[in-house]
Parts: sequence; C-alpha cells; structure tokens
Amino acid sequence: MKSKIKKVVSTIFVIMIFPLYLLYLVTNALSKNNSIASYSQLLSMLPGKFGSYSRIAFYRVTMTSCHPDCVIGFATIFSQQDTEIGKGVYIGPQCNIGMCKIGENSLIASGVHIMSGSGQHSFADLDRPIQQQGGVYTKIEIGEDSWVGNGALIMANIGKKCIIGAGSVVTKDVTDYSIMVGNPAKLIHTRQK
Repeated sequence: MKSKIKKVVSTIFVIMIFPLYLLYLVTNALSKNNSIASYSQLLSMLPGKFGSYSRIAFYRVTMTSCHPDCVIGFATIFSQQDTEIGKGVYIGPQCNIGMCKIGENSLIASGVHIMSGSGQHSFADLDRPIQQQGGVYTKIEIGEDSWVGNGALIMANIGKKCIIGAGSVVTKDVTDYSIMVGNPAKLIHTRQK
C-alpha cells in the first residue's frame, strides 16, 4: 500500500513540475548553455519532502535517468543533464553533482562534490584565460551499494560496494569493495572476506 501511495504522489509531482519543465525546454532552446544548473539551483532551495519530491520529478524528465525511489537533499545542485541516479540512492544536502552515474542503493553524504572527471579545465595556453580554454567532461560512475563520506571530492570512477572516507579526494579509479581514505585517497582495506 505504501509503495502505491508513493507512486501516486510521485506522479502528481511530475504533473505539477510540468510547467517548469516546459520553461526549461524553452530556456534550453534559446541559450547555448545547458540550463539545468540554473533550474537545479532554484529547486535545491525547496525544503523538506516537498522539495525532494519536486527535485526528483524535475530530474526524472530532464536527466538521462532518475529513479523515482531516491532522495535528493536540500541545496544539492546538478550541473549536467547527462546524469543517472539509480533506485534507492540517497544524496545528502549541499552536494554538487556533475556528469555521473550513481548505482542503486548508494549513499552520497552531505557536501560531496562529484566532478565531471579531472579534465574539466584546460590551462596549457598562457595567452588565453583558463575559463576560455574549455576542457573535457567525463561521466563518473559510482557503483551500486557504495558509500561516499561527507565532503569527499570525486574525480574518478568508484566500483561497487566501496566506502570512501569523509574528506577523501578520489583522483584514480577505485576497484570494487575498496575502502579508501585521504588526499589523495588510498586503499586502507577491502570489504571482501
């Protein structure tokens, strides 16, 4: 019964968010930039369950995929449309999420930054400002049932069933079942027996 009610409420929120989605489509058509970050900032400020349901409804129709059974915390901002959020994912408050794929049942704690790879900014040309040099965006993958601790910075892929310690900086791909901590993140243990 509870899952049916949640499904109905989720559908109602998708219908409620539809005018904002239409405005988003118009904005995207008129501007050169992907405007999801602007709408994400607006929606990030809605508090409580109302805010979470509103964010999920909007991302369900704008992102590559966003499962209706997830939680997206207050003040969390998404900057790329090519983002995938799996079933049962929890994203805490005040996160900044780039282009990524977050696997089922993963936990992203508060204040986590998931970059769109480590090559977002080029800086080789000393005669041009860095902001005009562009860069390469890479889709970061976080495997299923992984936990990323508070304030971590993620610039590389994380395997399934991993734990990334609070404040860690992940600059290289992490294999399945790893427990990583530090800056740069180093393997301290594995979850496999």
